[in-house]
Amino acid sequence: MAQSYTPGLKVVESMLVQKKRLLPIKGDVLVKEGDMVEADKIVAYTDLPGDVYPVNIVNMLGVGPKLVAESMLKPVGSMVEEGEIIARATSFFGLFKNEVKSPVTGTIENVSSITGQVILRGKPQPVQVQAYLPGKVCQLIPEEGVEVQCRASFIQGIFGIGGESLGKLVIAVKSPDEVLSEELISEDYKGKIVVGGSLVTAEALRKAEHVGVAGIIVGGFDDSDLKNYLGYDLGVAITGNEDIDITLIVTEGFGQIRMAESTFNLLKANQGKHVSINGATQIRAGVIRPEVVIPQNSSSNKEAKKAEEGGGLEIGSSIRCIRSPYFGKIGKVVNLPHELHKLESETMVRVLELEFPDGERAILPRANIEVIEQQ
Repeated sequence: MAQSYTPGLKVVESMLVQKKRLLPIKGDVLVKEGDMVEADKIVAYTDLPGDVYPVNIVNMLGVGPKLVAESMLKPVGSMVEEGEIIARATSFFGLFKNEVKSPVTGTIENVSSITGQVILRGKPQPVQVQAYLPGKVCQLIPEEGVEVQCRASFIQGIFGIGGESLGKLVIAVKSPDEVLSEELISEDYKGKIVVGGSLVTAEALRKAEHVGVAGIIVGGFDDSDLKNYLGYDLGVAITGNEDIDITLIVTEGFGQIRMAESTFNLLKANQGKHVSINGATQIRAGVIRPEVVIPQNSSSNKEAKKAEEGGGLEIGSSIRCIRSPYFGKIGKVVNLPHELHKLESETMVRVLELEFPDGERAILPRANIEVIEQQ
C-alpha cells in the first residue's frame, strides 16, 4: 500500500524510448531490422482504397439493367479520368445519343446487370509512415511496420492537440512563468518547435499556425481559448486528429500555470536540437499522454534504469497536485504516513505531506497528486 499513488508524468533526462510505427492496413515495409534511420525516414508505405462512387447508368442512359454492360466503353478494372465518358447509348437509329461521364478519377470496379449500377472506386490514398525517432529499427513486423528505438530525453504533457511533428527546439520566453504572446511569435520560427512559459494565448497560437510553426510546448492554455481556436468543444475523446497545422502540448493544465522548473530547464538545455512531439491525448481507459522526445547522441547518454523501471513515491519525490485547492502546484514529498487519515467526508484514505517552493506545507490524499518522474 505504500506504493499507492497516481502514476505521474515523466520528465526524464535520459531513457530508452521505443515506438511502433504501423500502417493502418497491410503494405510494404521499406527498411530492415537493424537499420539506422532518421526521424523523417519513410519506413512503411501503403495505399488506402479510394471512396466508392455508385453511378446509376440505367436511369442516366434510359436502358435496361442487362444492357448496361454493352453500353460501357471500358471494361471492369479500367482507369478513368474525371469527366471522361464511360457509357453511351443510342436510340432512334442513332439519331439520339446519351452519354454518362465519370464523376471522379479512379477505377471501374463493378458493373451490375441486376441493379444497372456501375461502381467506381476513387484514386487510392497513399499512406506513408515516418520513423518519428532517429534510431535503430529493433523489430520488423512484416507488411505492417517496424519498432524504432533511441535514447532520449522524454517529457510527457497533461493535454495536447494535433498529431506528430518534427522540428528544431527554440525557447521563446525568458522564464517558465512568462506568457507566450502574439508579439513573441517570429517568422523565424517557421518549422520549429517553440517553447513558451505559463500560457499561450489564442492569438499567439493562430499566428504560430499562420507562420508555419510546427509545434508549441507551454505550461497552460485557457479552455475557452481552446474552444474559440478549434470552433467546437473538444470533449473527452482522444485528441490528435484535429484539422489543424500545428501541435500544441500543455505540460501543467488549463489556465495560466507556470511550467514546472524541471521541465523548462530540460527543454532549455536542449535548445537547438531536433525533437519529435505528438499531441495525441486520451484521459480515459488506455491513457495516452502528449509527449516530447529529444533524441540524444550516444556519447551523451546517461544510465536511466530507475526511470525506465518507473520509479516510485518516496520522501523527496517531486509531485504535481491534480485537484483543488492546490491544482497545478508543484511540491516535494516530506512525509508518507503509514496510518490512514480521515477526511471531512469521514472517508479513511492514505495521505502524504508535501512542501511547496514557498515553504507552505499541506496534507493531501495520495489520489490528489501525480508523481513527476525525473532523473
